[in-house]
Amino acid sequence: MSKLHVGYVRQAIEERFGSGLIDISDQSRLSENSQHQAFLSRGLAALATQIEHPCSDRVAAARVFDGQDDQGLDAIAVEVNTVRSRICLVQAKWSDENKGKFGEAEVHKMFHGLDLILERNFGRFNRRFQPFIPDIERAYETGTPKITLVLALMRDAPLSDGVRELIKMKQAEQNQVEQMVEVKILDLRDFHRAILGDAAAPKINAKVQLECFGQESTPYKAIYGTMTVPDLADLYEEHPRGLFARNIRDSLDESDVNLKIRRTLRDEPEHFWYFSNGITMLCETIKPVGRALPGKVGHFQLNGVSVVNGAQTVSAIHRAFKEDPVAAQDGRVLVRLISLEHCPPGFGDQVTTTTNTQNPIEDRDFKSLDQGQLNLRDAFALKLNRIYVLKRGEAIPTPEHGCSMTEAAEALAAANSNAQLAAIAKRDQHLAGLWEDDNYQEVFGAEPNVYRVWRCVELLRAVRAQLHALREGLVWRADAAAFYGDLLVTHIVYRRLSTRSIDDPEFDWSAEVAKVPDLVRDTLFWVLHAIDEEYGTSSHIIAAVRNTERIERVVRAALRGLDSERQAPPLSANYQVAQAETRGRRINAVSTLIAAHRIPNGAVLEYRPYSKPERREMAAWLAEDSRRAQATWSDEGGRYPLQWHVDKEWYSPSGLARRMRHEAAGVDSAVQGTLRWFVPGEGSLDELALAVRLAEGNEPTED
Repeated sequence: MSKLHVGYVRQAIEERFGSGLIDISDQSRLSENSQHQAFLSRGLAALATQIEHPCSDRVAAARVFDGQDDQGLDAIAVEVNTVRSRICLVQAKWSDENKGKFGEAEVHKMFHGLDLILERNFGRFNRRFQPFIPDIERAYETGTPKITLVLALMRDAPLSDGVRELIKMKQAEQNQVEQMVEVKILDLRDFHRAILGDAAAPKINAKVQLECFGQESTPYKAIYGTMTVPDLADLYEEHPRGLFARNIRDSLDESDVNLKIRRTLRDEPEHFWYFSNGITMLCETIKPVGRALPGKVGHFQLNGVSVVNGAQTVSAIHRAFKEDPVAAQDGRVLVRLISLEHCPPGFGDQVTTTTNTQNPIEDRDFKSLDQGQLNLRDAFALKLNRIYVLKRGEAIPTPEHGCSMTEAAEALAAANSNAQLAAIAKRDQHLAGLWEDDNYQEVFGAEPNVYRVWRCVELLRAVRAQLHALREGLVWRADAAAFYGDLLVTHIVYRRLSTRSIDDPEFDWSAEVAKVPDLVRDTLFWVLHAIDEEYGTSSHIIAAVRNTERIERVVRAALRGLDSERQAPPLSANYQVAQAETRGRRINAVSTLIAAHRIPNGAVLEYRPYSKPERREMAAWLAEDSRRAQATWSDEGGRYPLQWHVDKEWYSPSGLARRMRHEAAGVDSAVQGTLRWFVPGEGSLDELALAVRLAEGNEPTED
């Protein structure tokens, strides 16, 4: 594609975001041309978020946080959903020459930024990122979100093999336990198509053969029947991009679904028709070629055809056929062709949306018919006077009045002697692994005891409540351990309680539950200590709680510590708000920095909330006015080196941080401001002062 098409994209970015929507104030010292290049790159990032998560130009522009401390990422979009939330992270590379560079260094930066987000180390990100943190945390609360890393590249040449392999390797590391991270590439073709809409999409005309076809004529025309794998593979071979004009993205995602499709076509192709949900195609028109009798073989001319559901199936069929045409040739798949010729406006988009959002039948749905579950439901009602919900879609009772089968499965998995079940439960928000027959039997047993089930649910709730309370004072890895490690901690707590009589209706379970608060605190500290000791302080907390081998090692190490009756190892000051505040007060950071002339006069500093309560209370307030999170530094200010951009008055870092929180949330409490004010690209005032002290050979002491 030529520079002409690059020009179309540039023009669209300038028209959509050129009225001041894209913030480039941090580029003011650069040349006019460099500022415009930065604007185009950020505009490309905004456009990418619109493609992935449609929104207005103003909202798309606000999603861009490119600049110092962007941690290798340029834009973000968060969609909180009760089914599965989505987080889209964009890295954009603009090029007037259509040669947007993306090498191995960019890959490492991008995945480093993702690691920081997963570990909840939000303080590393700049002020433009901060408003999105509450949404990210809400997305985490709904279960494991789907995270899409988008490479928005102004180029049409493919990435080098080395870069693609590195991306796949990094992606595989994130997806060791669950398919959580996908990588998509948006190039010049995609941006050009997004800008011009249907006019930019290549119009695909094709002739297809359907076996045993049937048809619908009211209210709209549709044909359905069976296509062979070779025919579908040939169709994809001829139109690899245009066939998916409505939803095509260049994805590097080697998903479990694709692997299963290819395995079926290789090992049992005759079963493929029964295992596949089929393919849906939209067509501008459908015309029979020759005589077409329903129930027989029919040939049809399709004009303006596009696959809107089953794109993974089609691409996997093509790959399987290329790998082993002899085995795959016996595969067949159900295909629906829907004509838009006489449909109302927008009907095609409705079909695309609804066919991709229907809830599939899951193993859990079959387990709800198990006699043991039916007996458990009756026992809840008769023995406990509570409700036990079996089926998806039924109203969940209030906590005191009962629970669902899903919550019971989670609780029993955590309380099982096999720690691996807790890891399996954490891999998928729908507990897919627990519904597999062997795991299901191990979790519930042949005849689940109603008292054990309910008491395990009570224990899990008590542990989660205590972890939630502890998280208010935790940051970074400790916060992540308390959030992701709920089932791991519950497993260890259960093993520390007296549970021999848990099945006995007369057992005083409340006395055991009363031990939970102290046990949870000590257990969490030992768990984090074990993870850091076993796998290092840069290891993924998620991996420790979802990997079956790692969780067993962590459990053994934590139990050794707890059984030794030694005091739980104290958390690092970096992990606790109170400890960090105390450490910060040991250094008179302001006087240290001024004496060393560490920060140039006129430098603009950023405020970043430090704790979870602060983020909750201040995020919206800070987002309302960008000046609130900015202050100018001056050595001449002495004890009051910060000039707040809101009122132009001078403050100490702690005094200003205290005033800001009071204005935002009415909370008037002392805080260590040097932990919250950052020199972009360098670190917090606390970190910079500590570095100065250490460079001078001075240990941080009380001033």
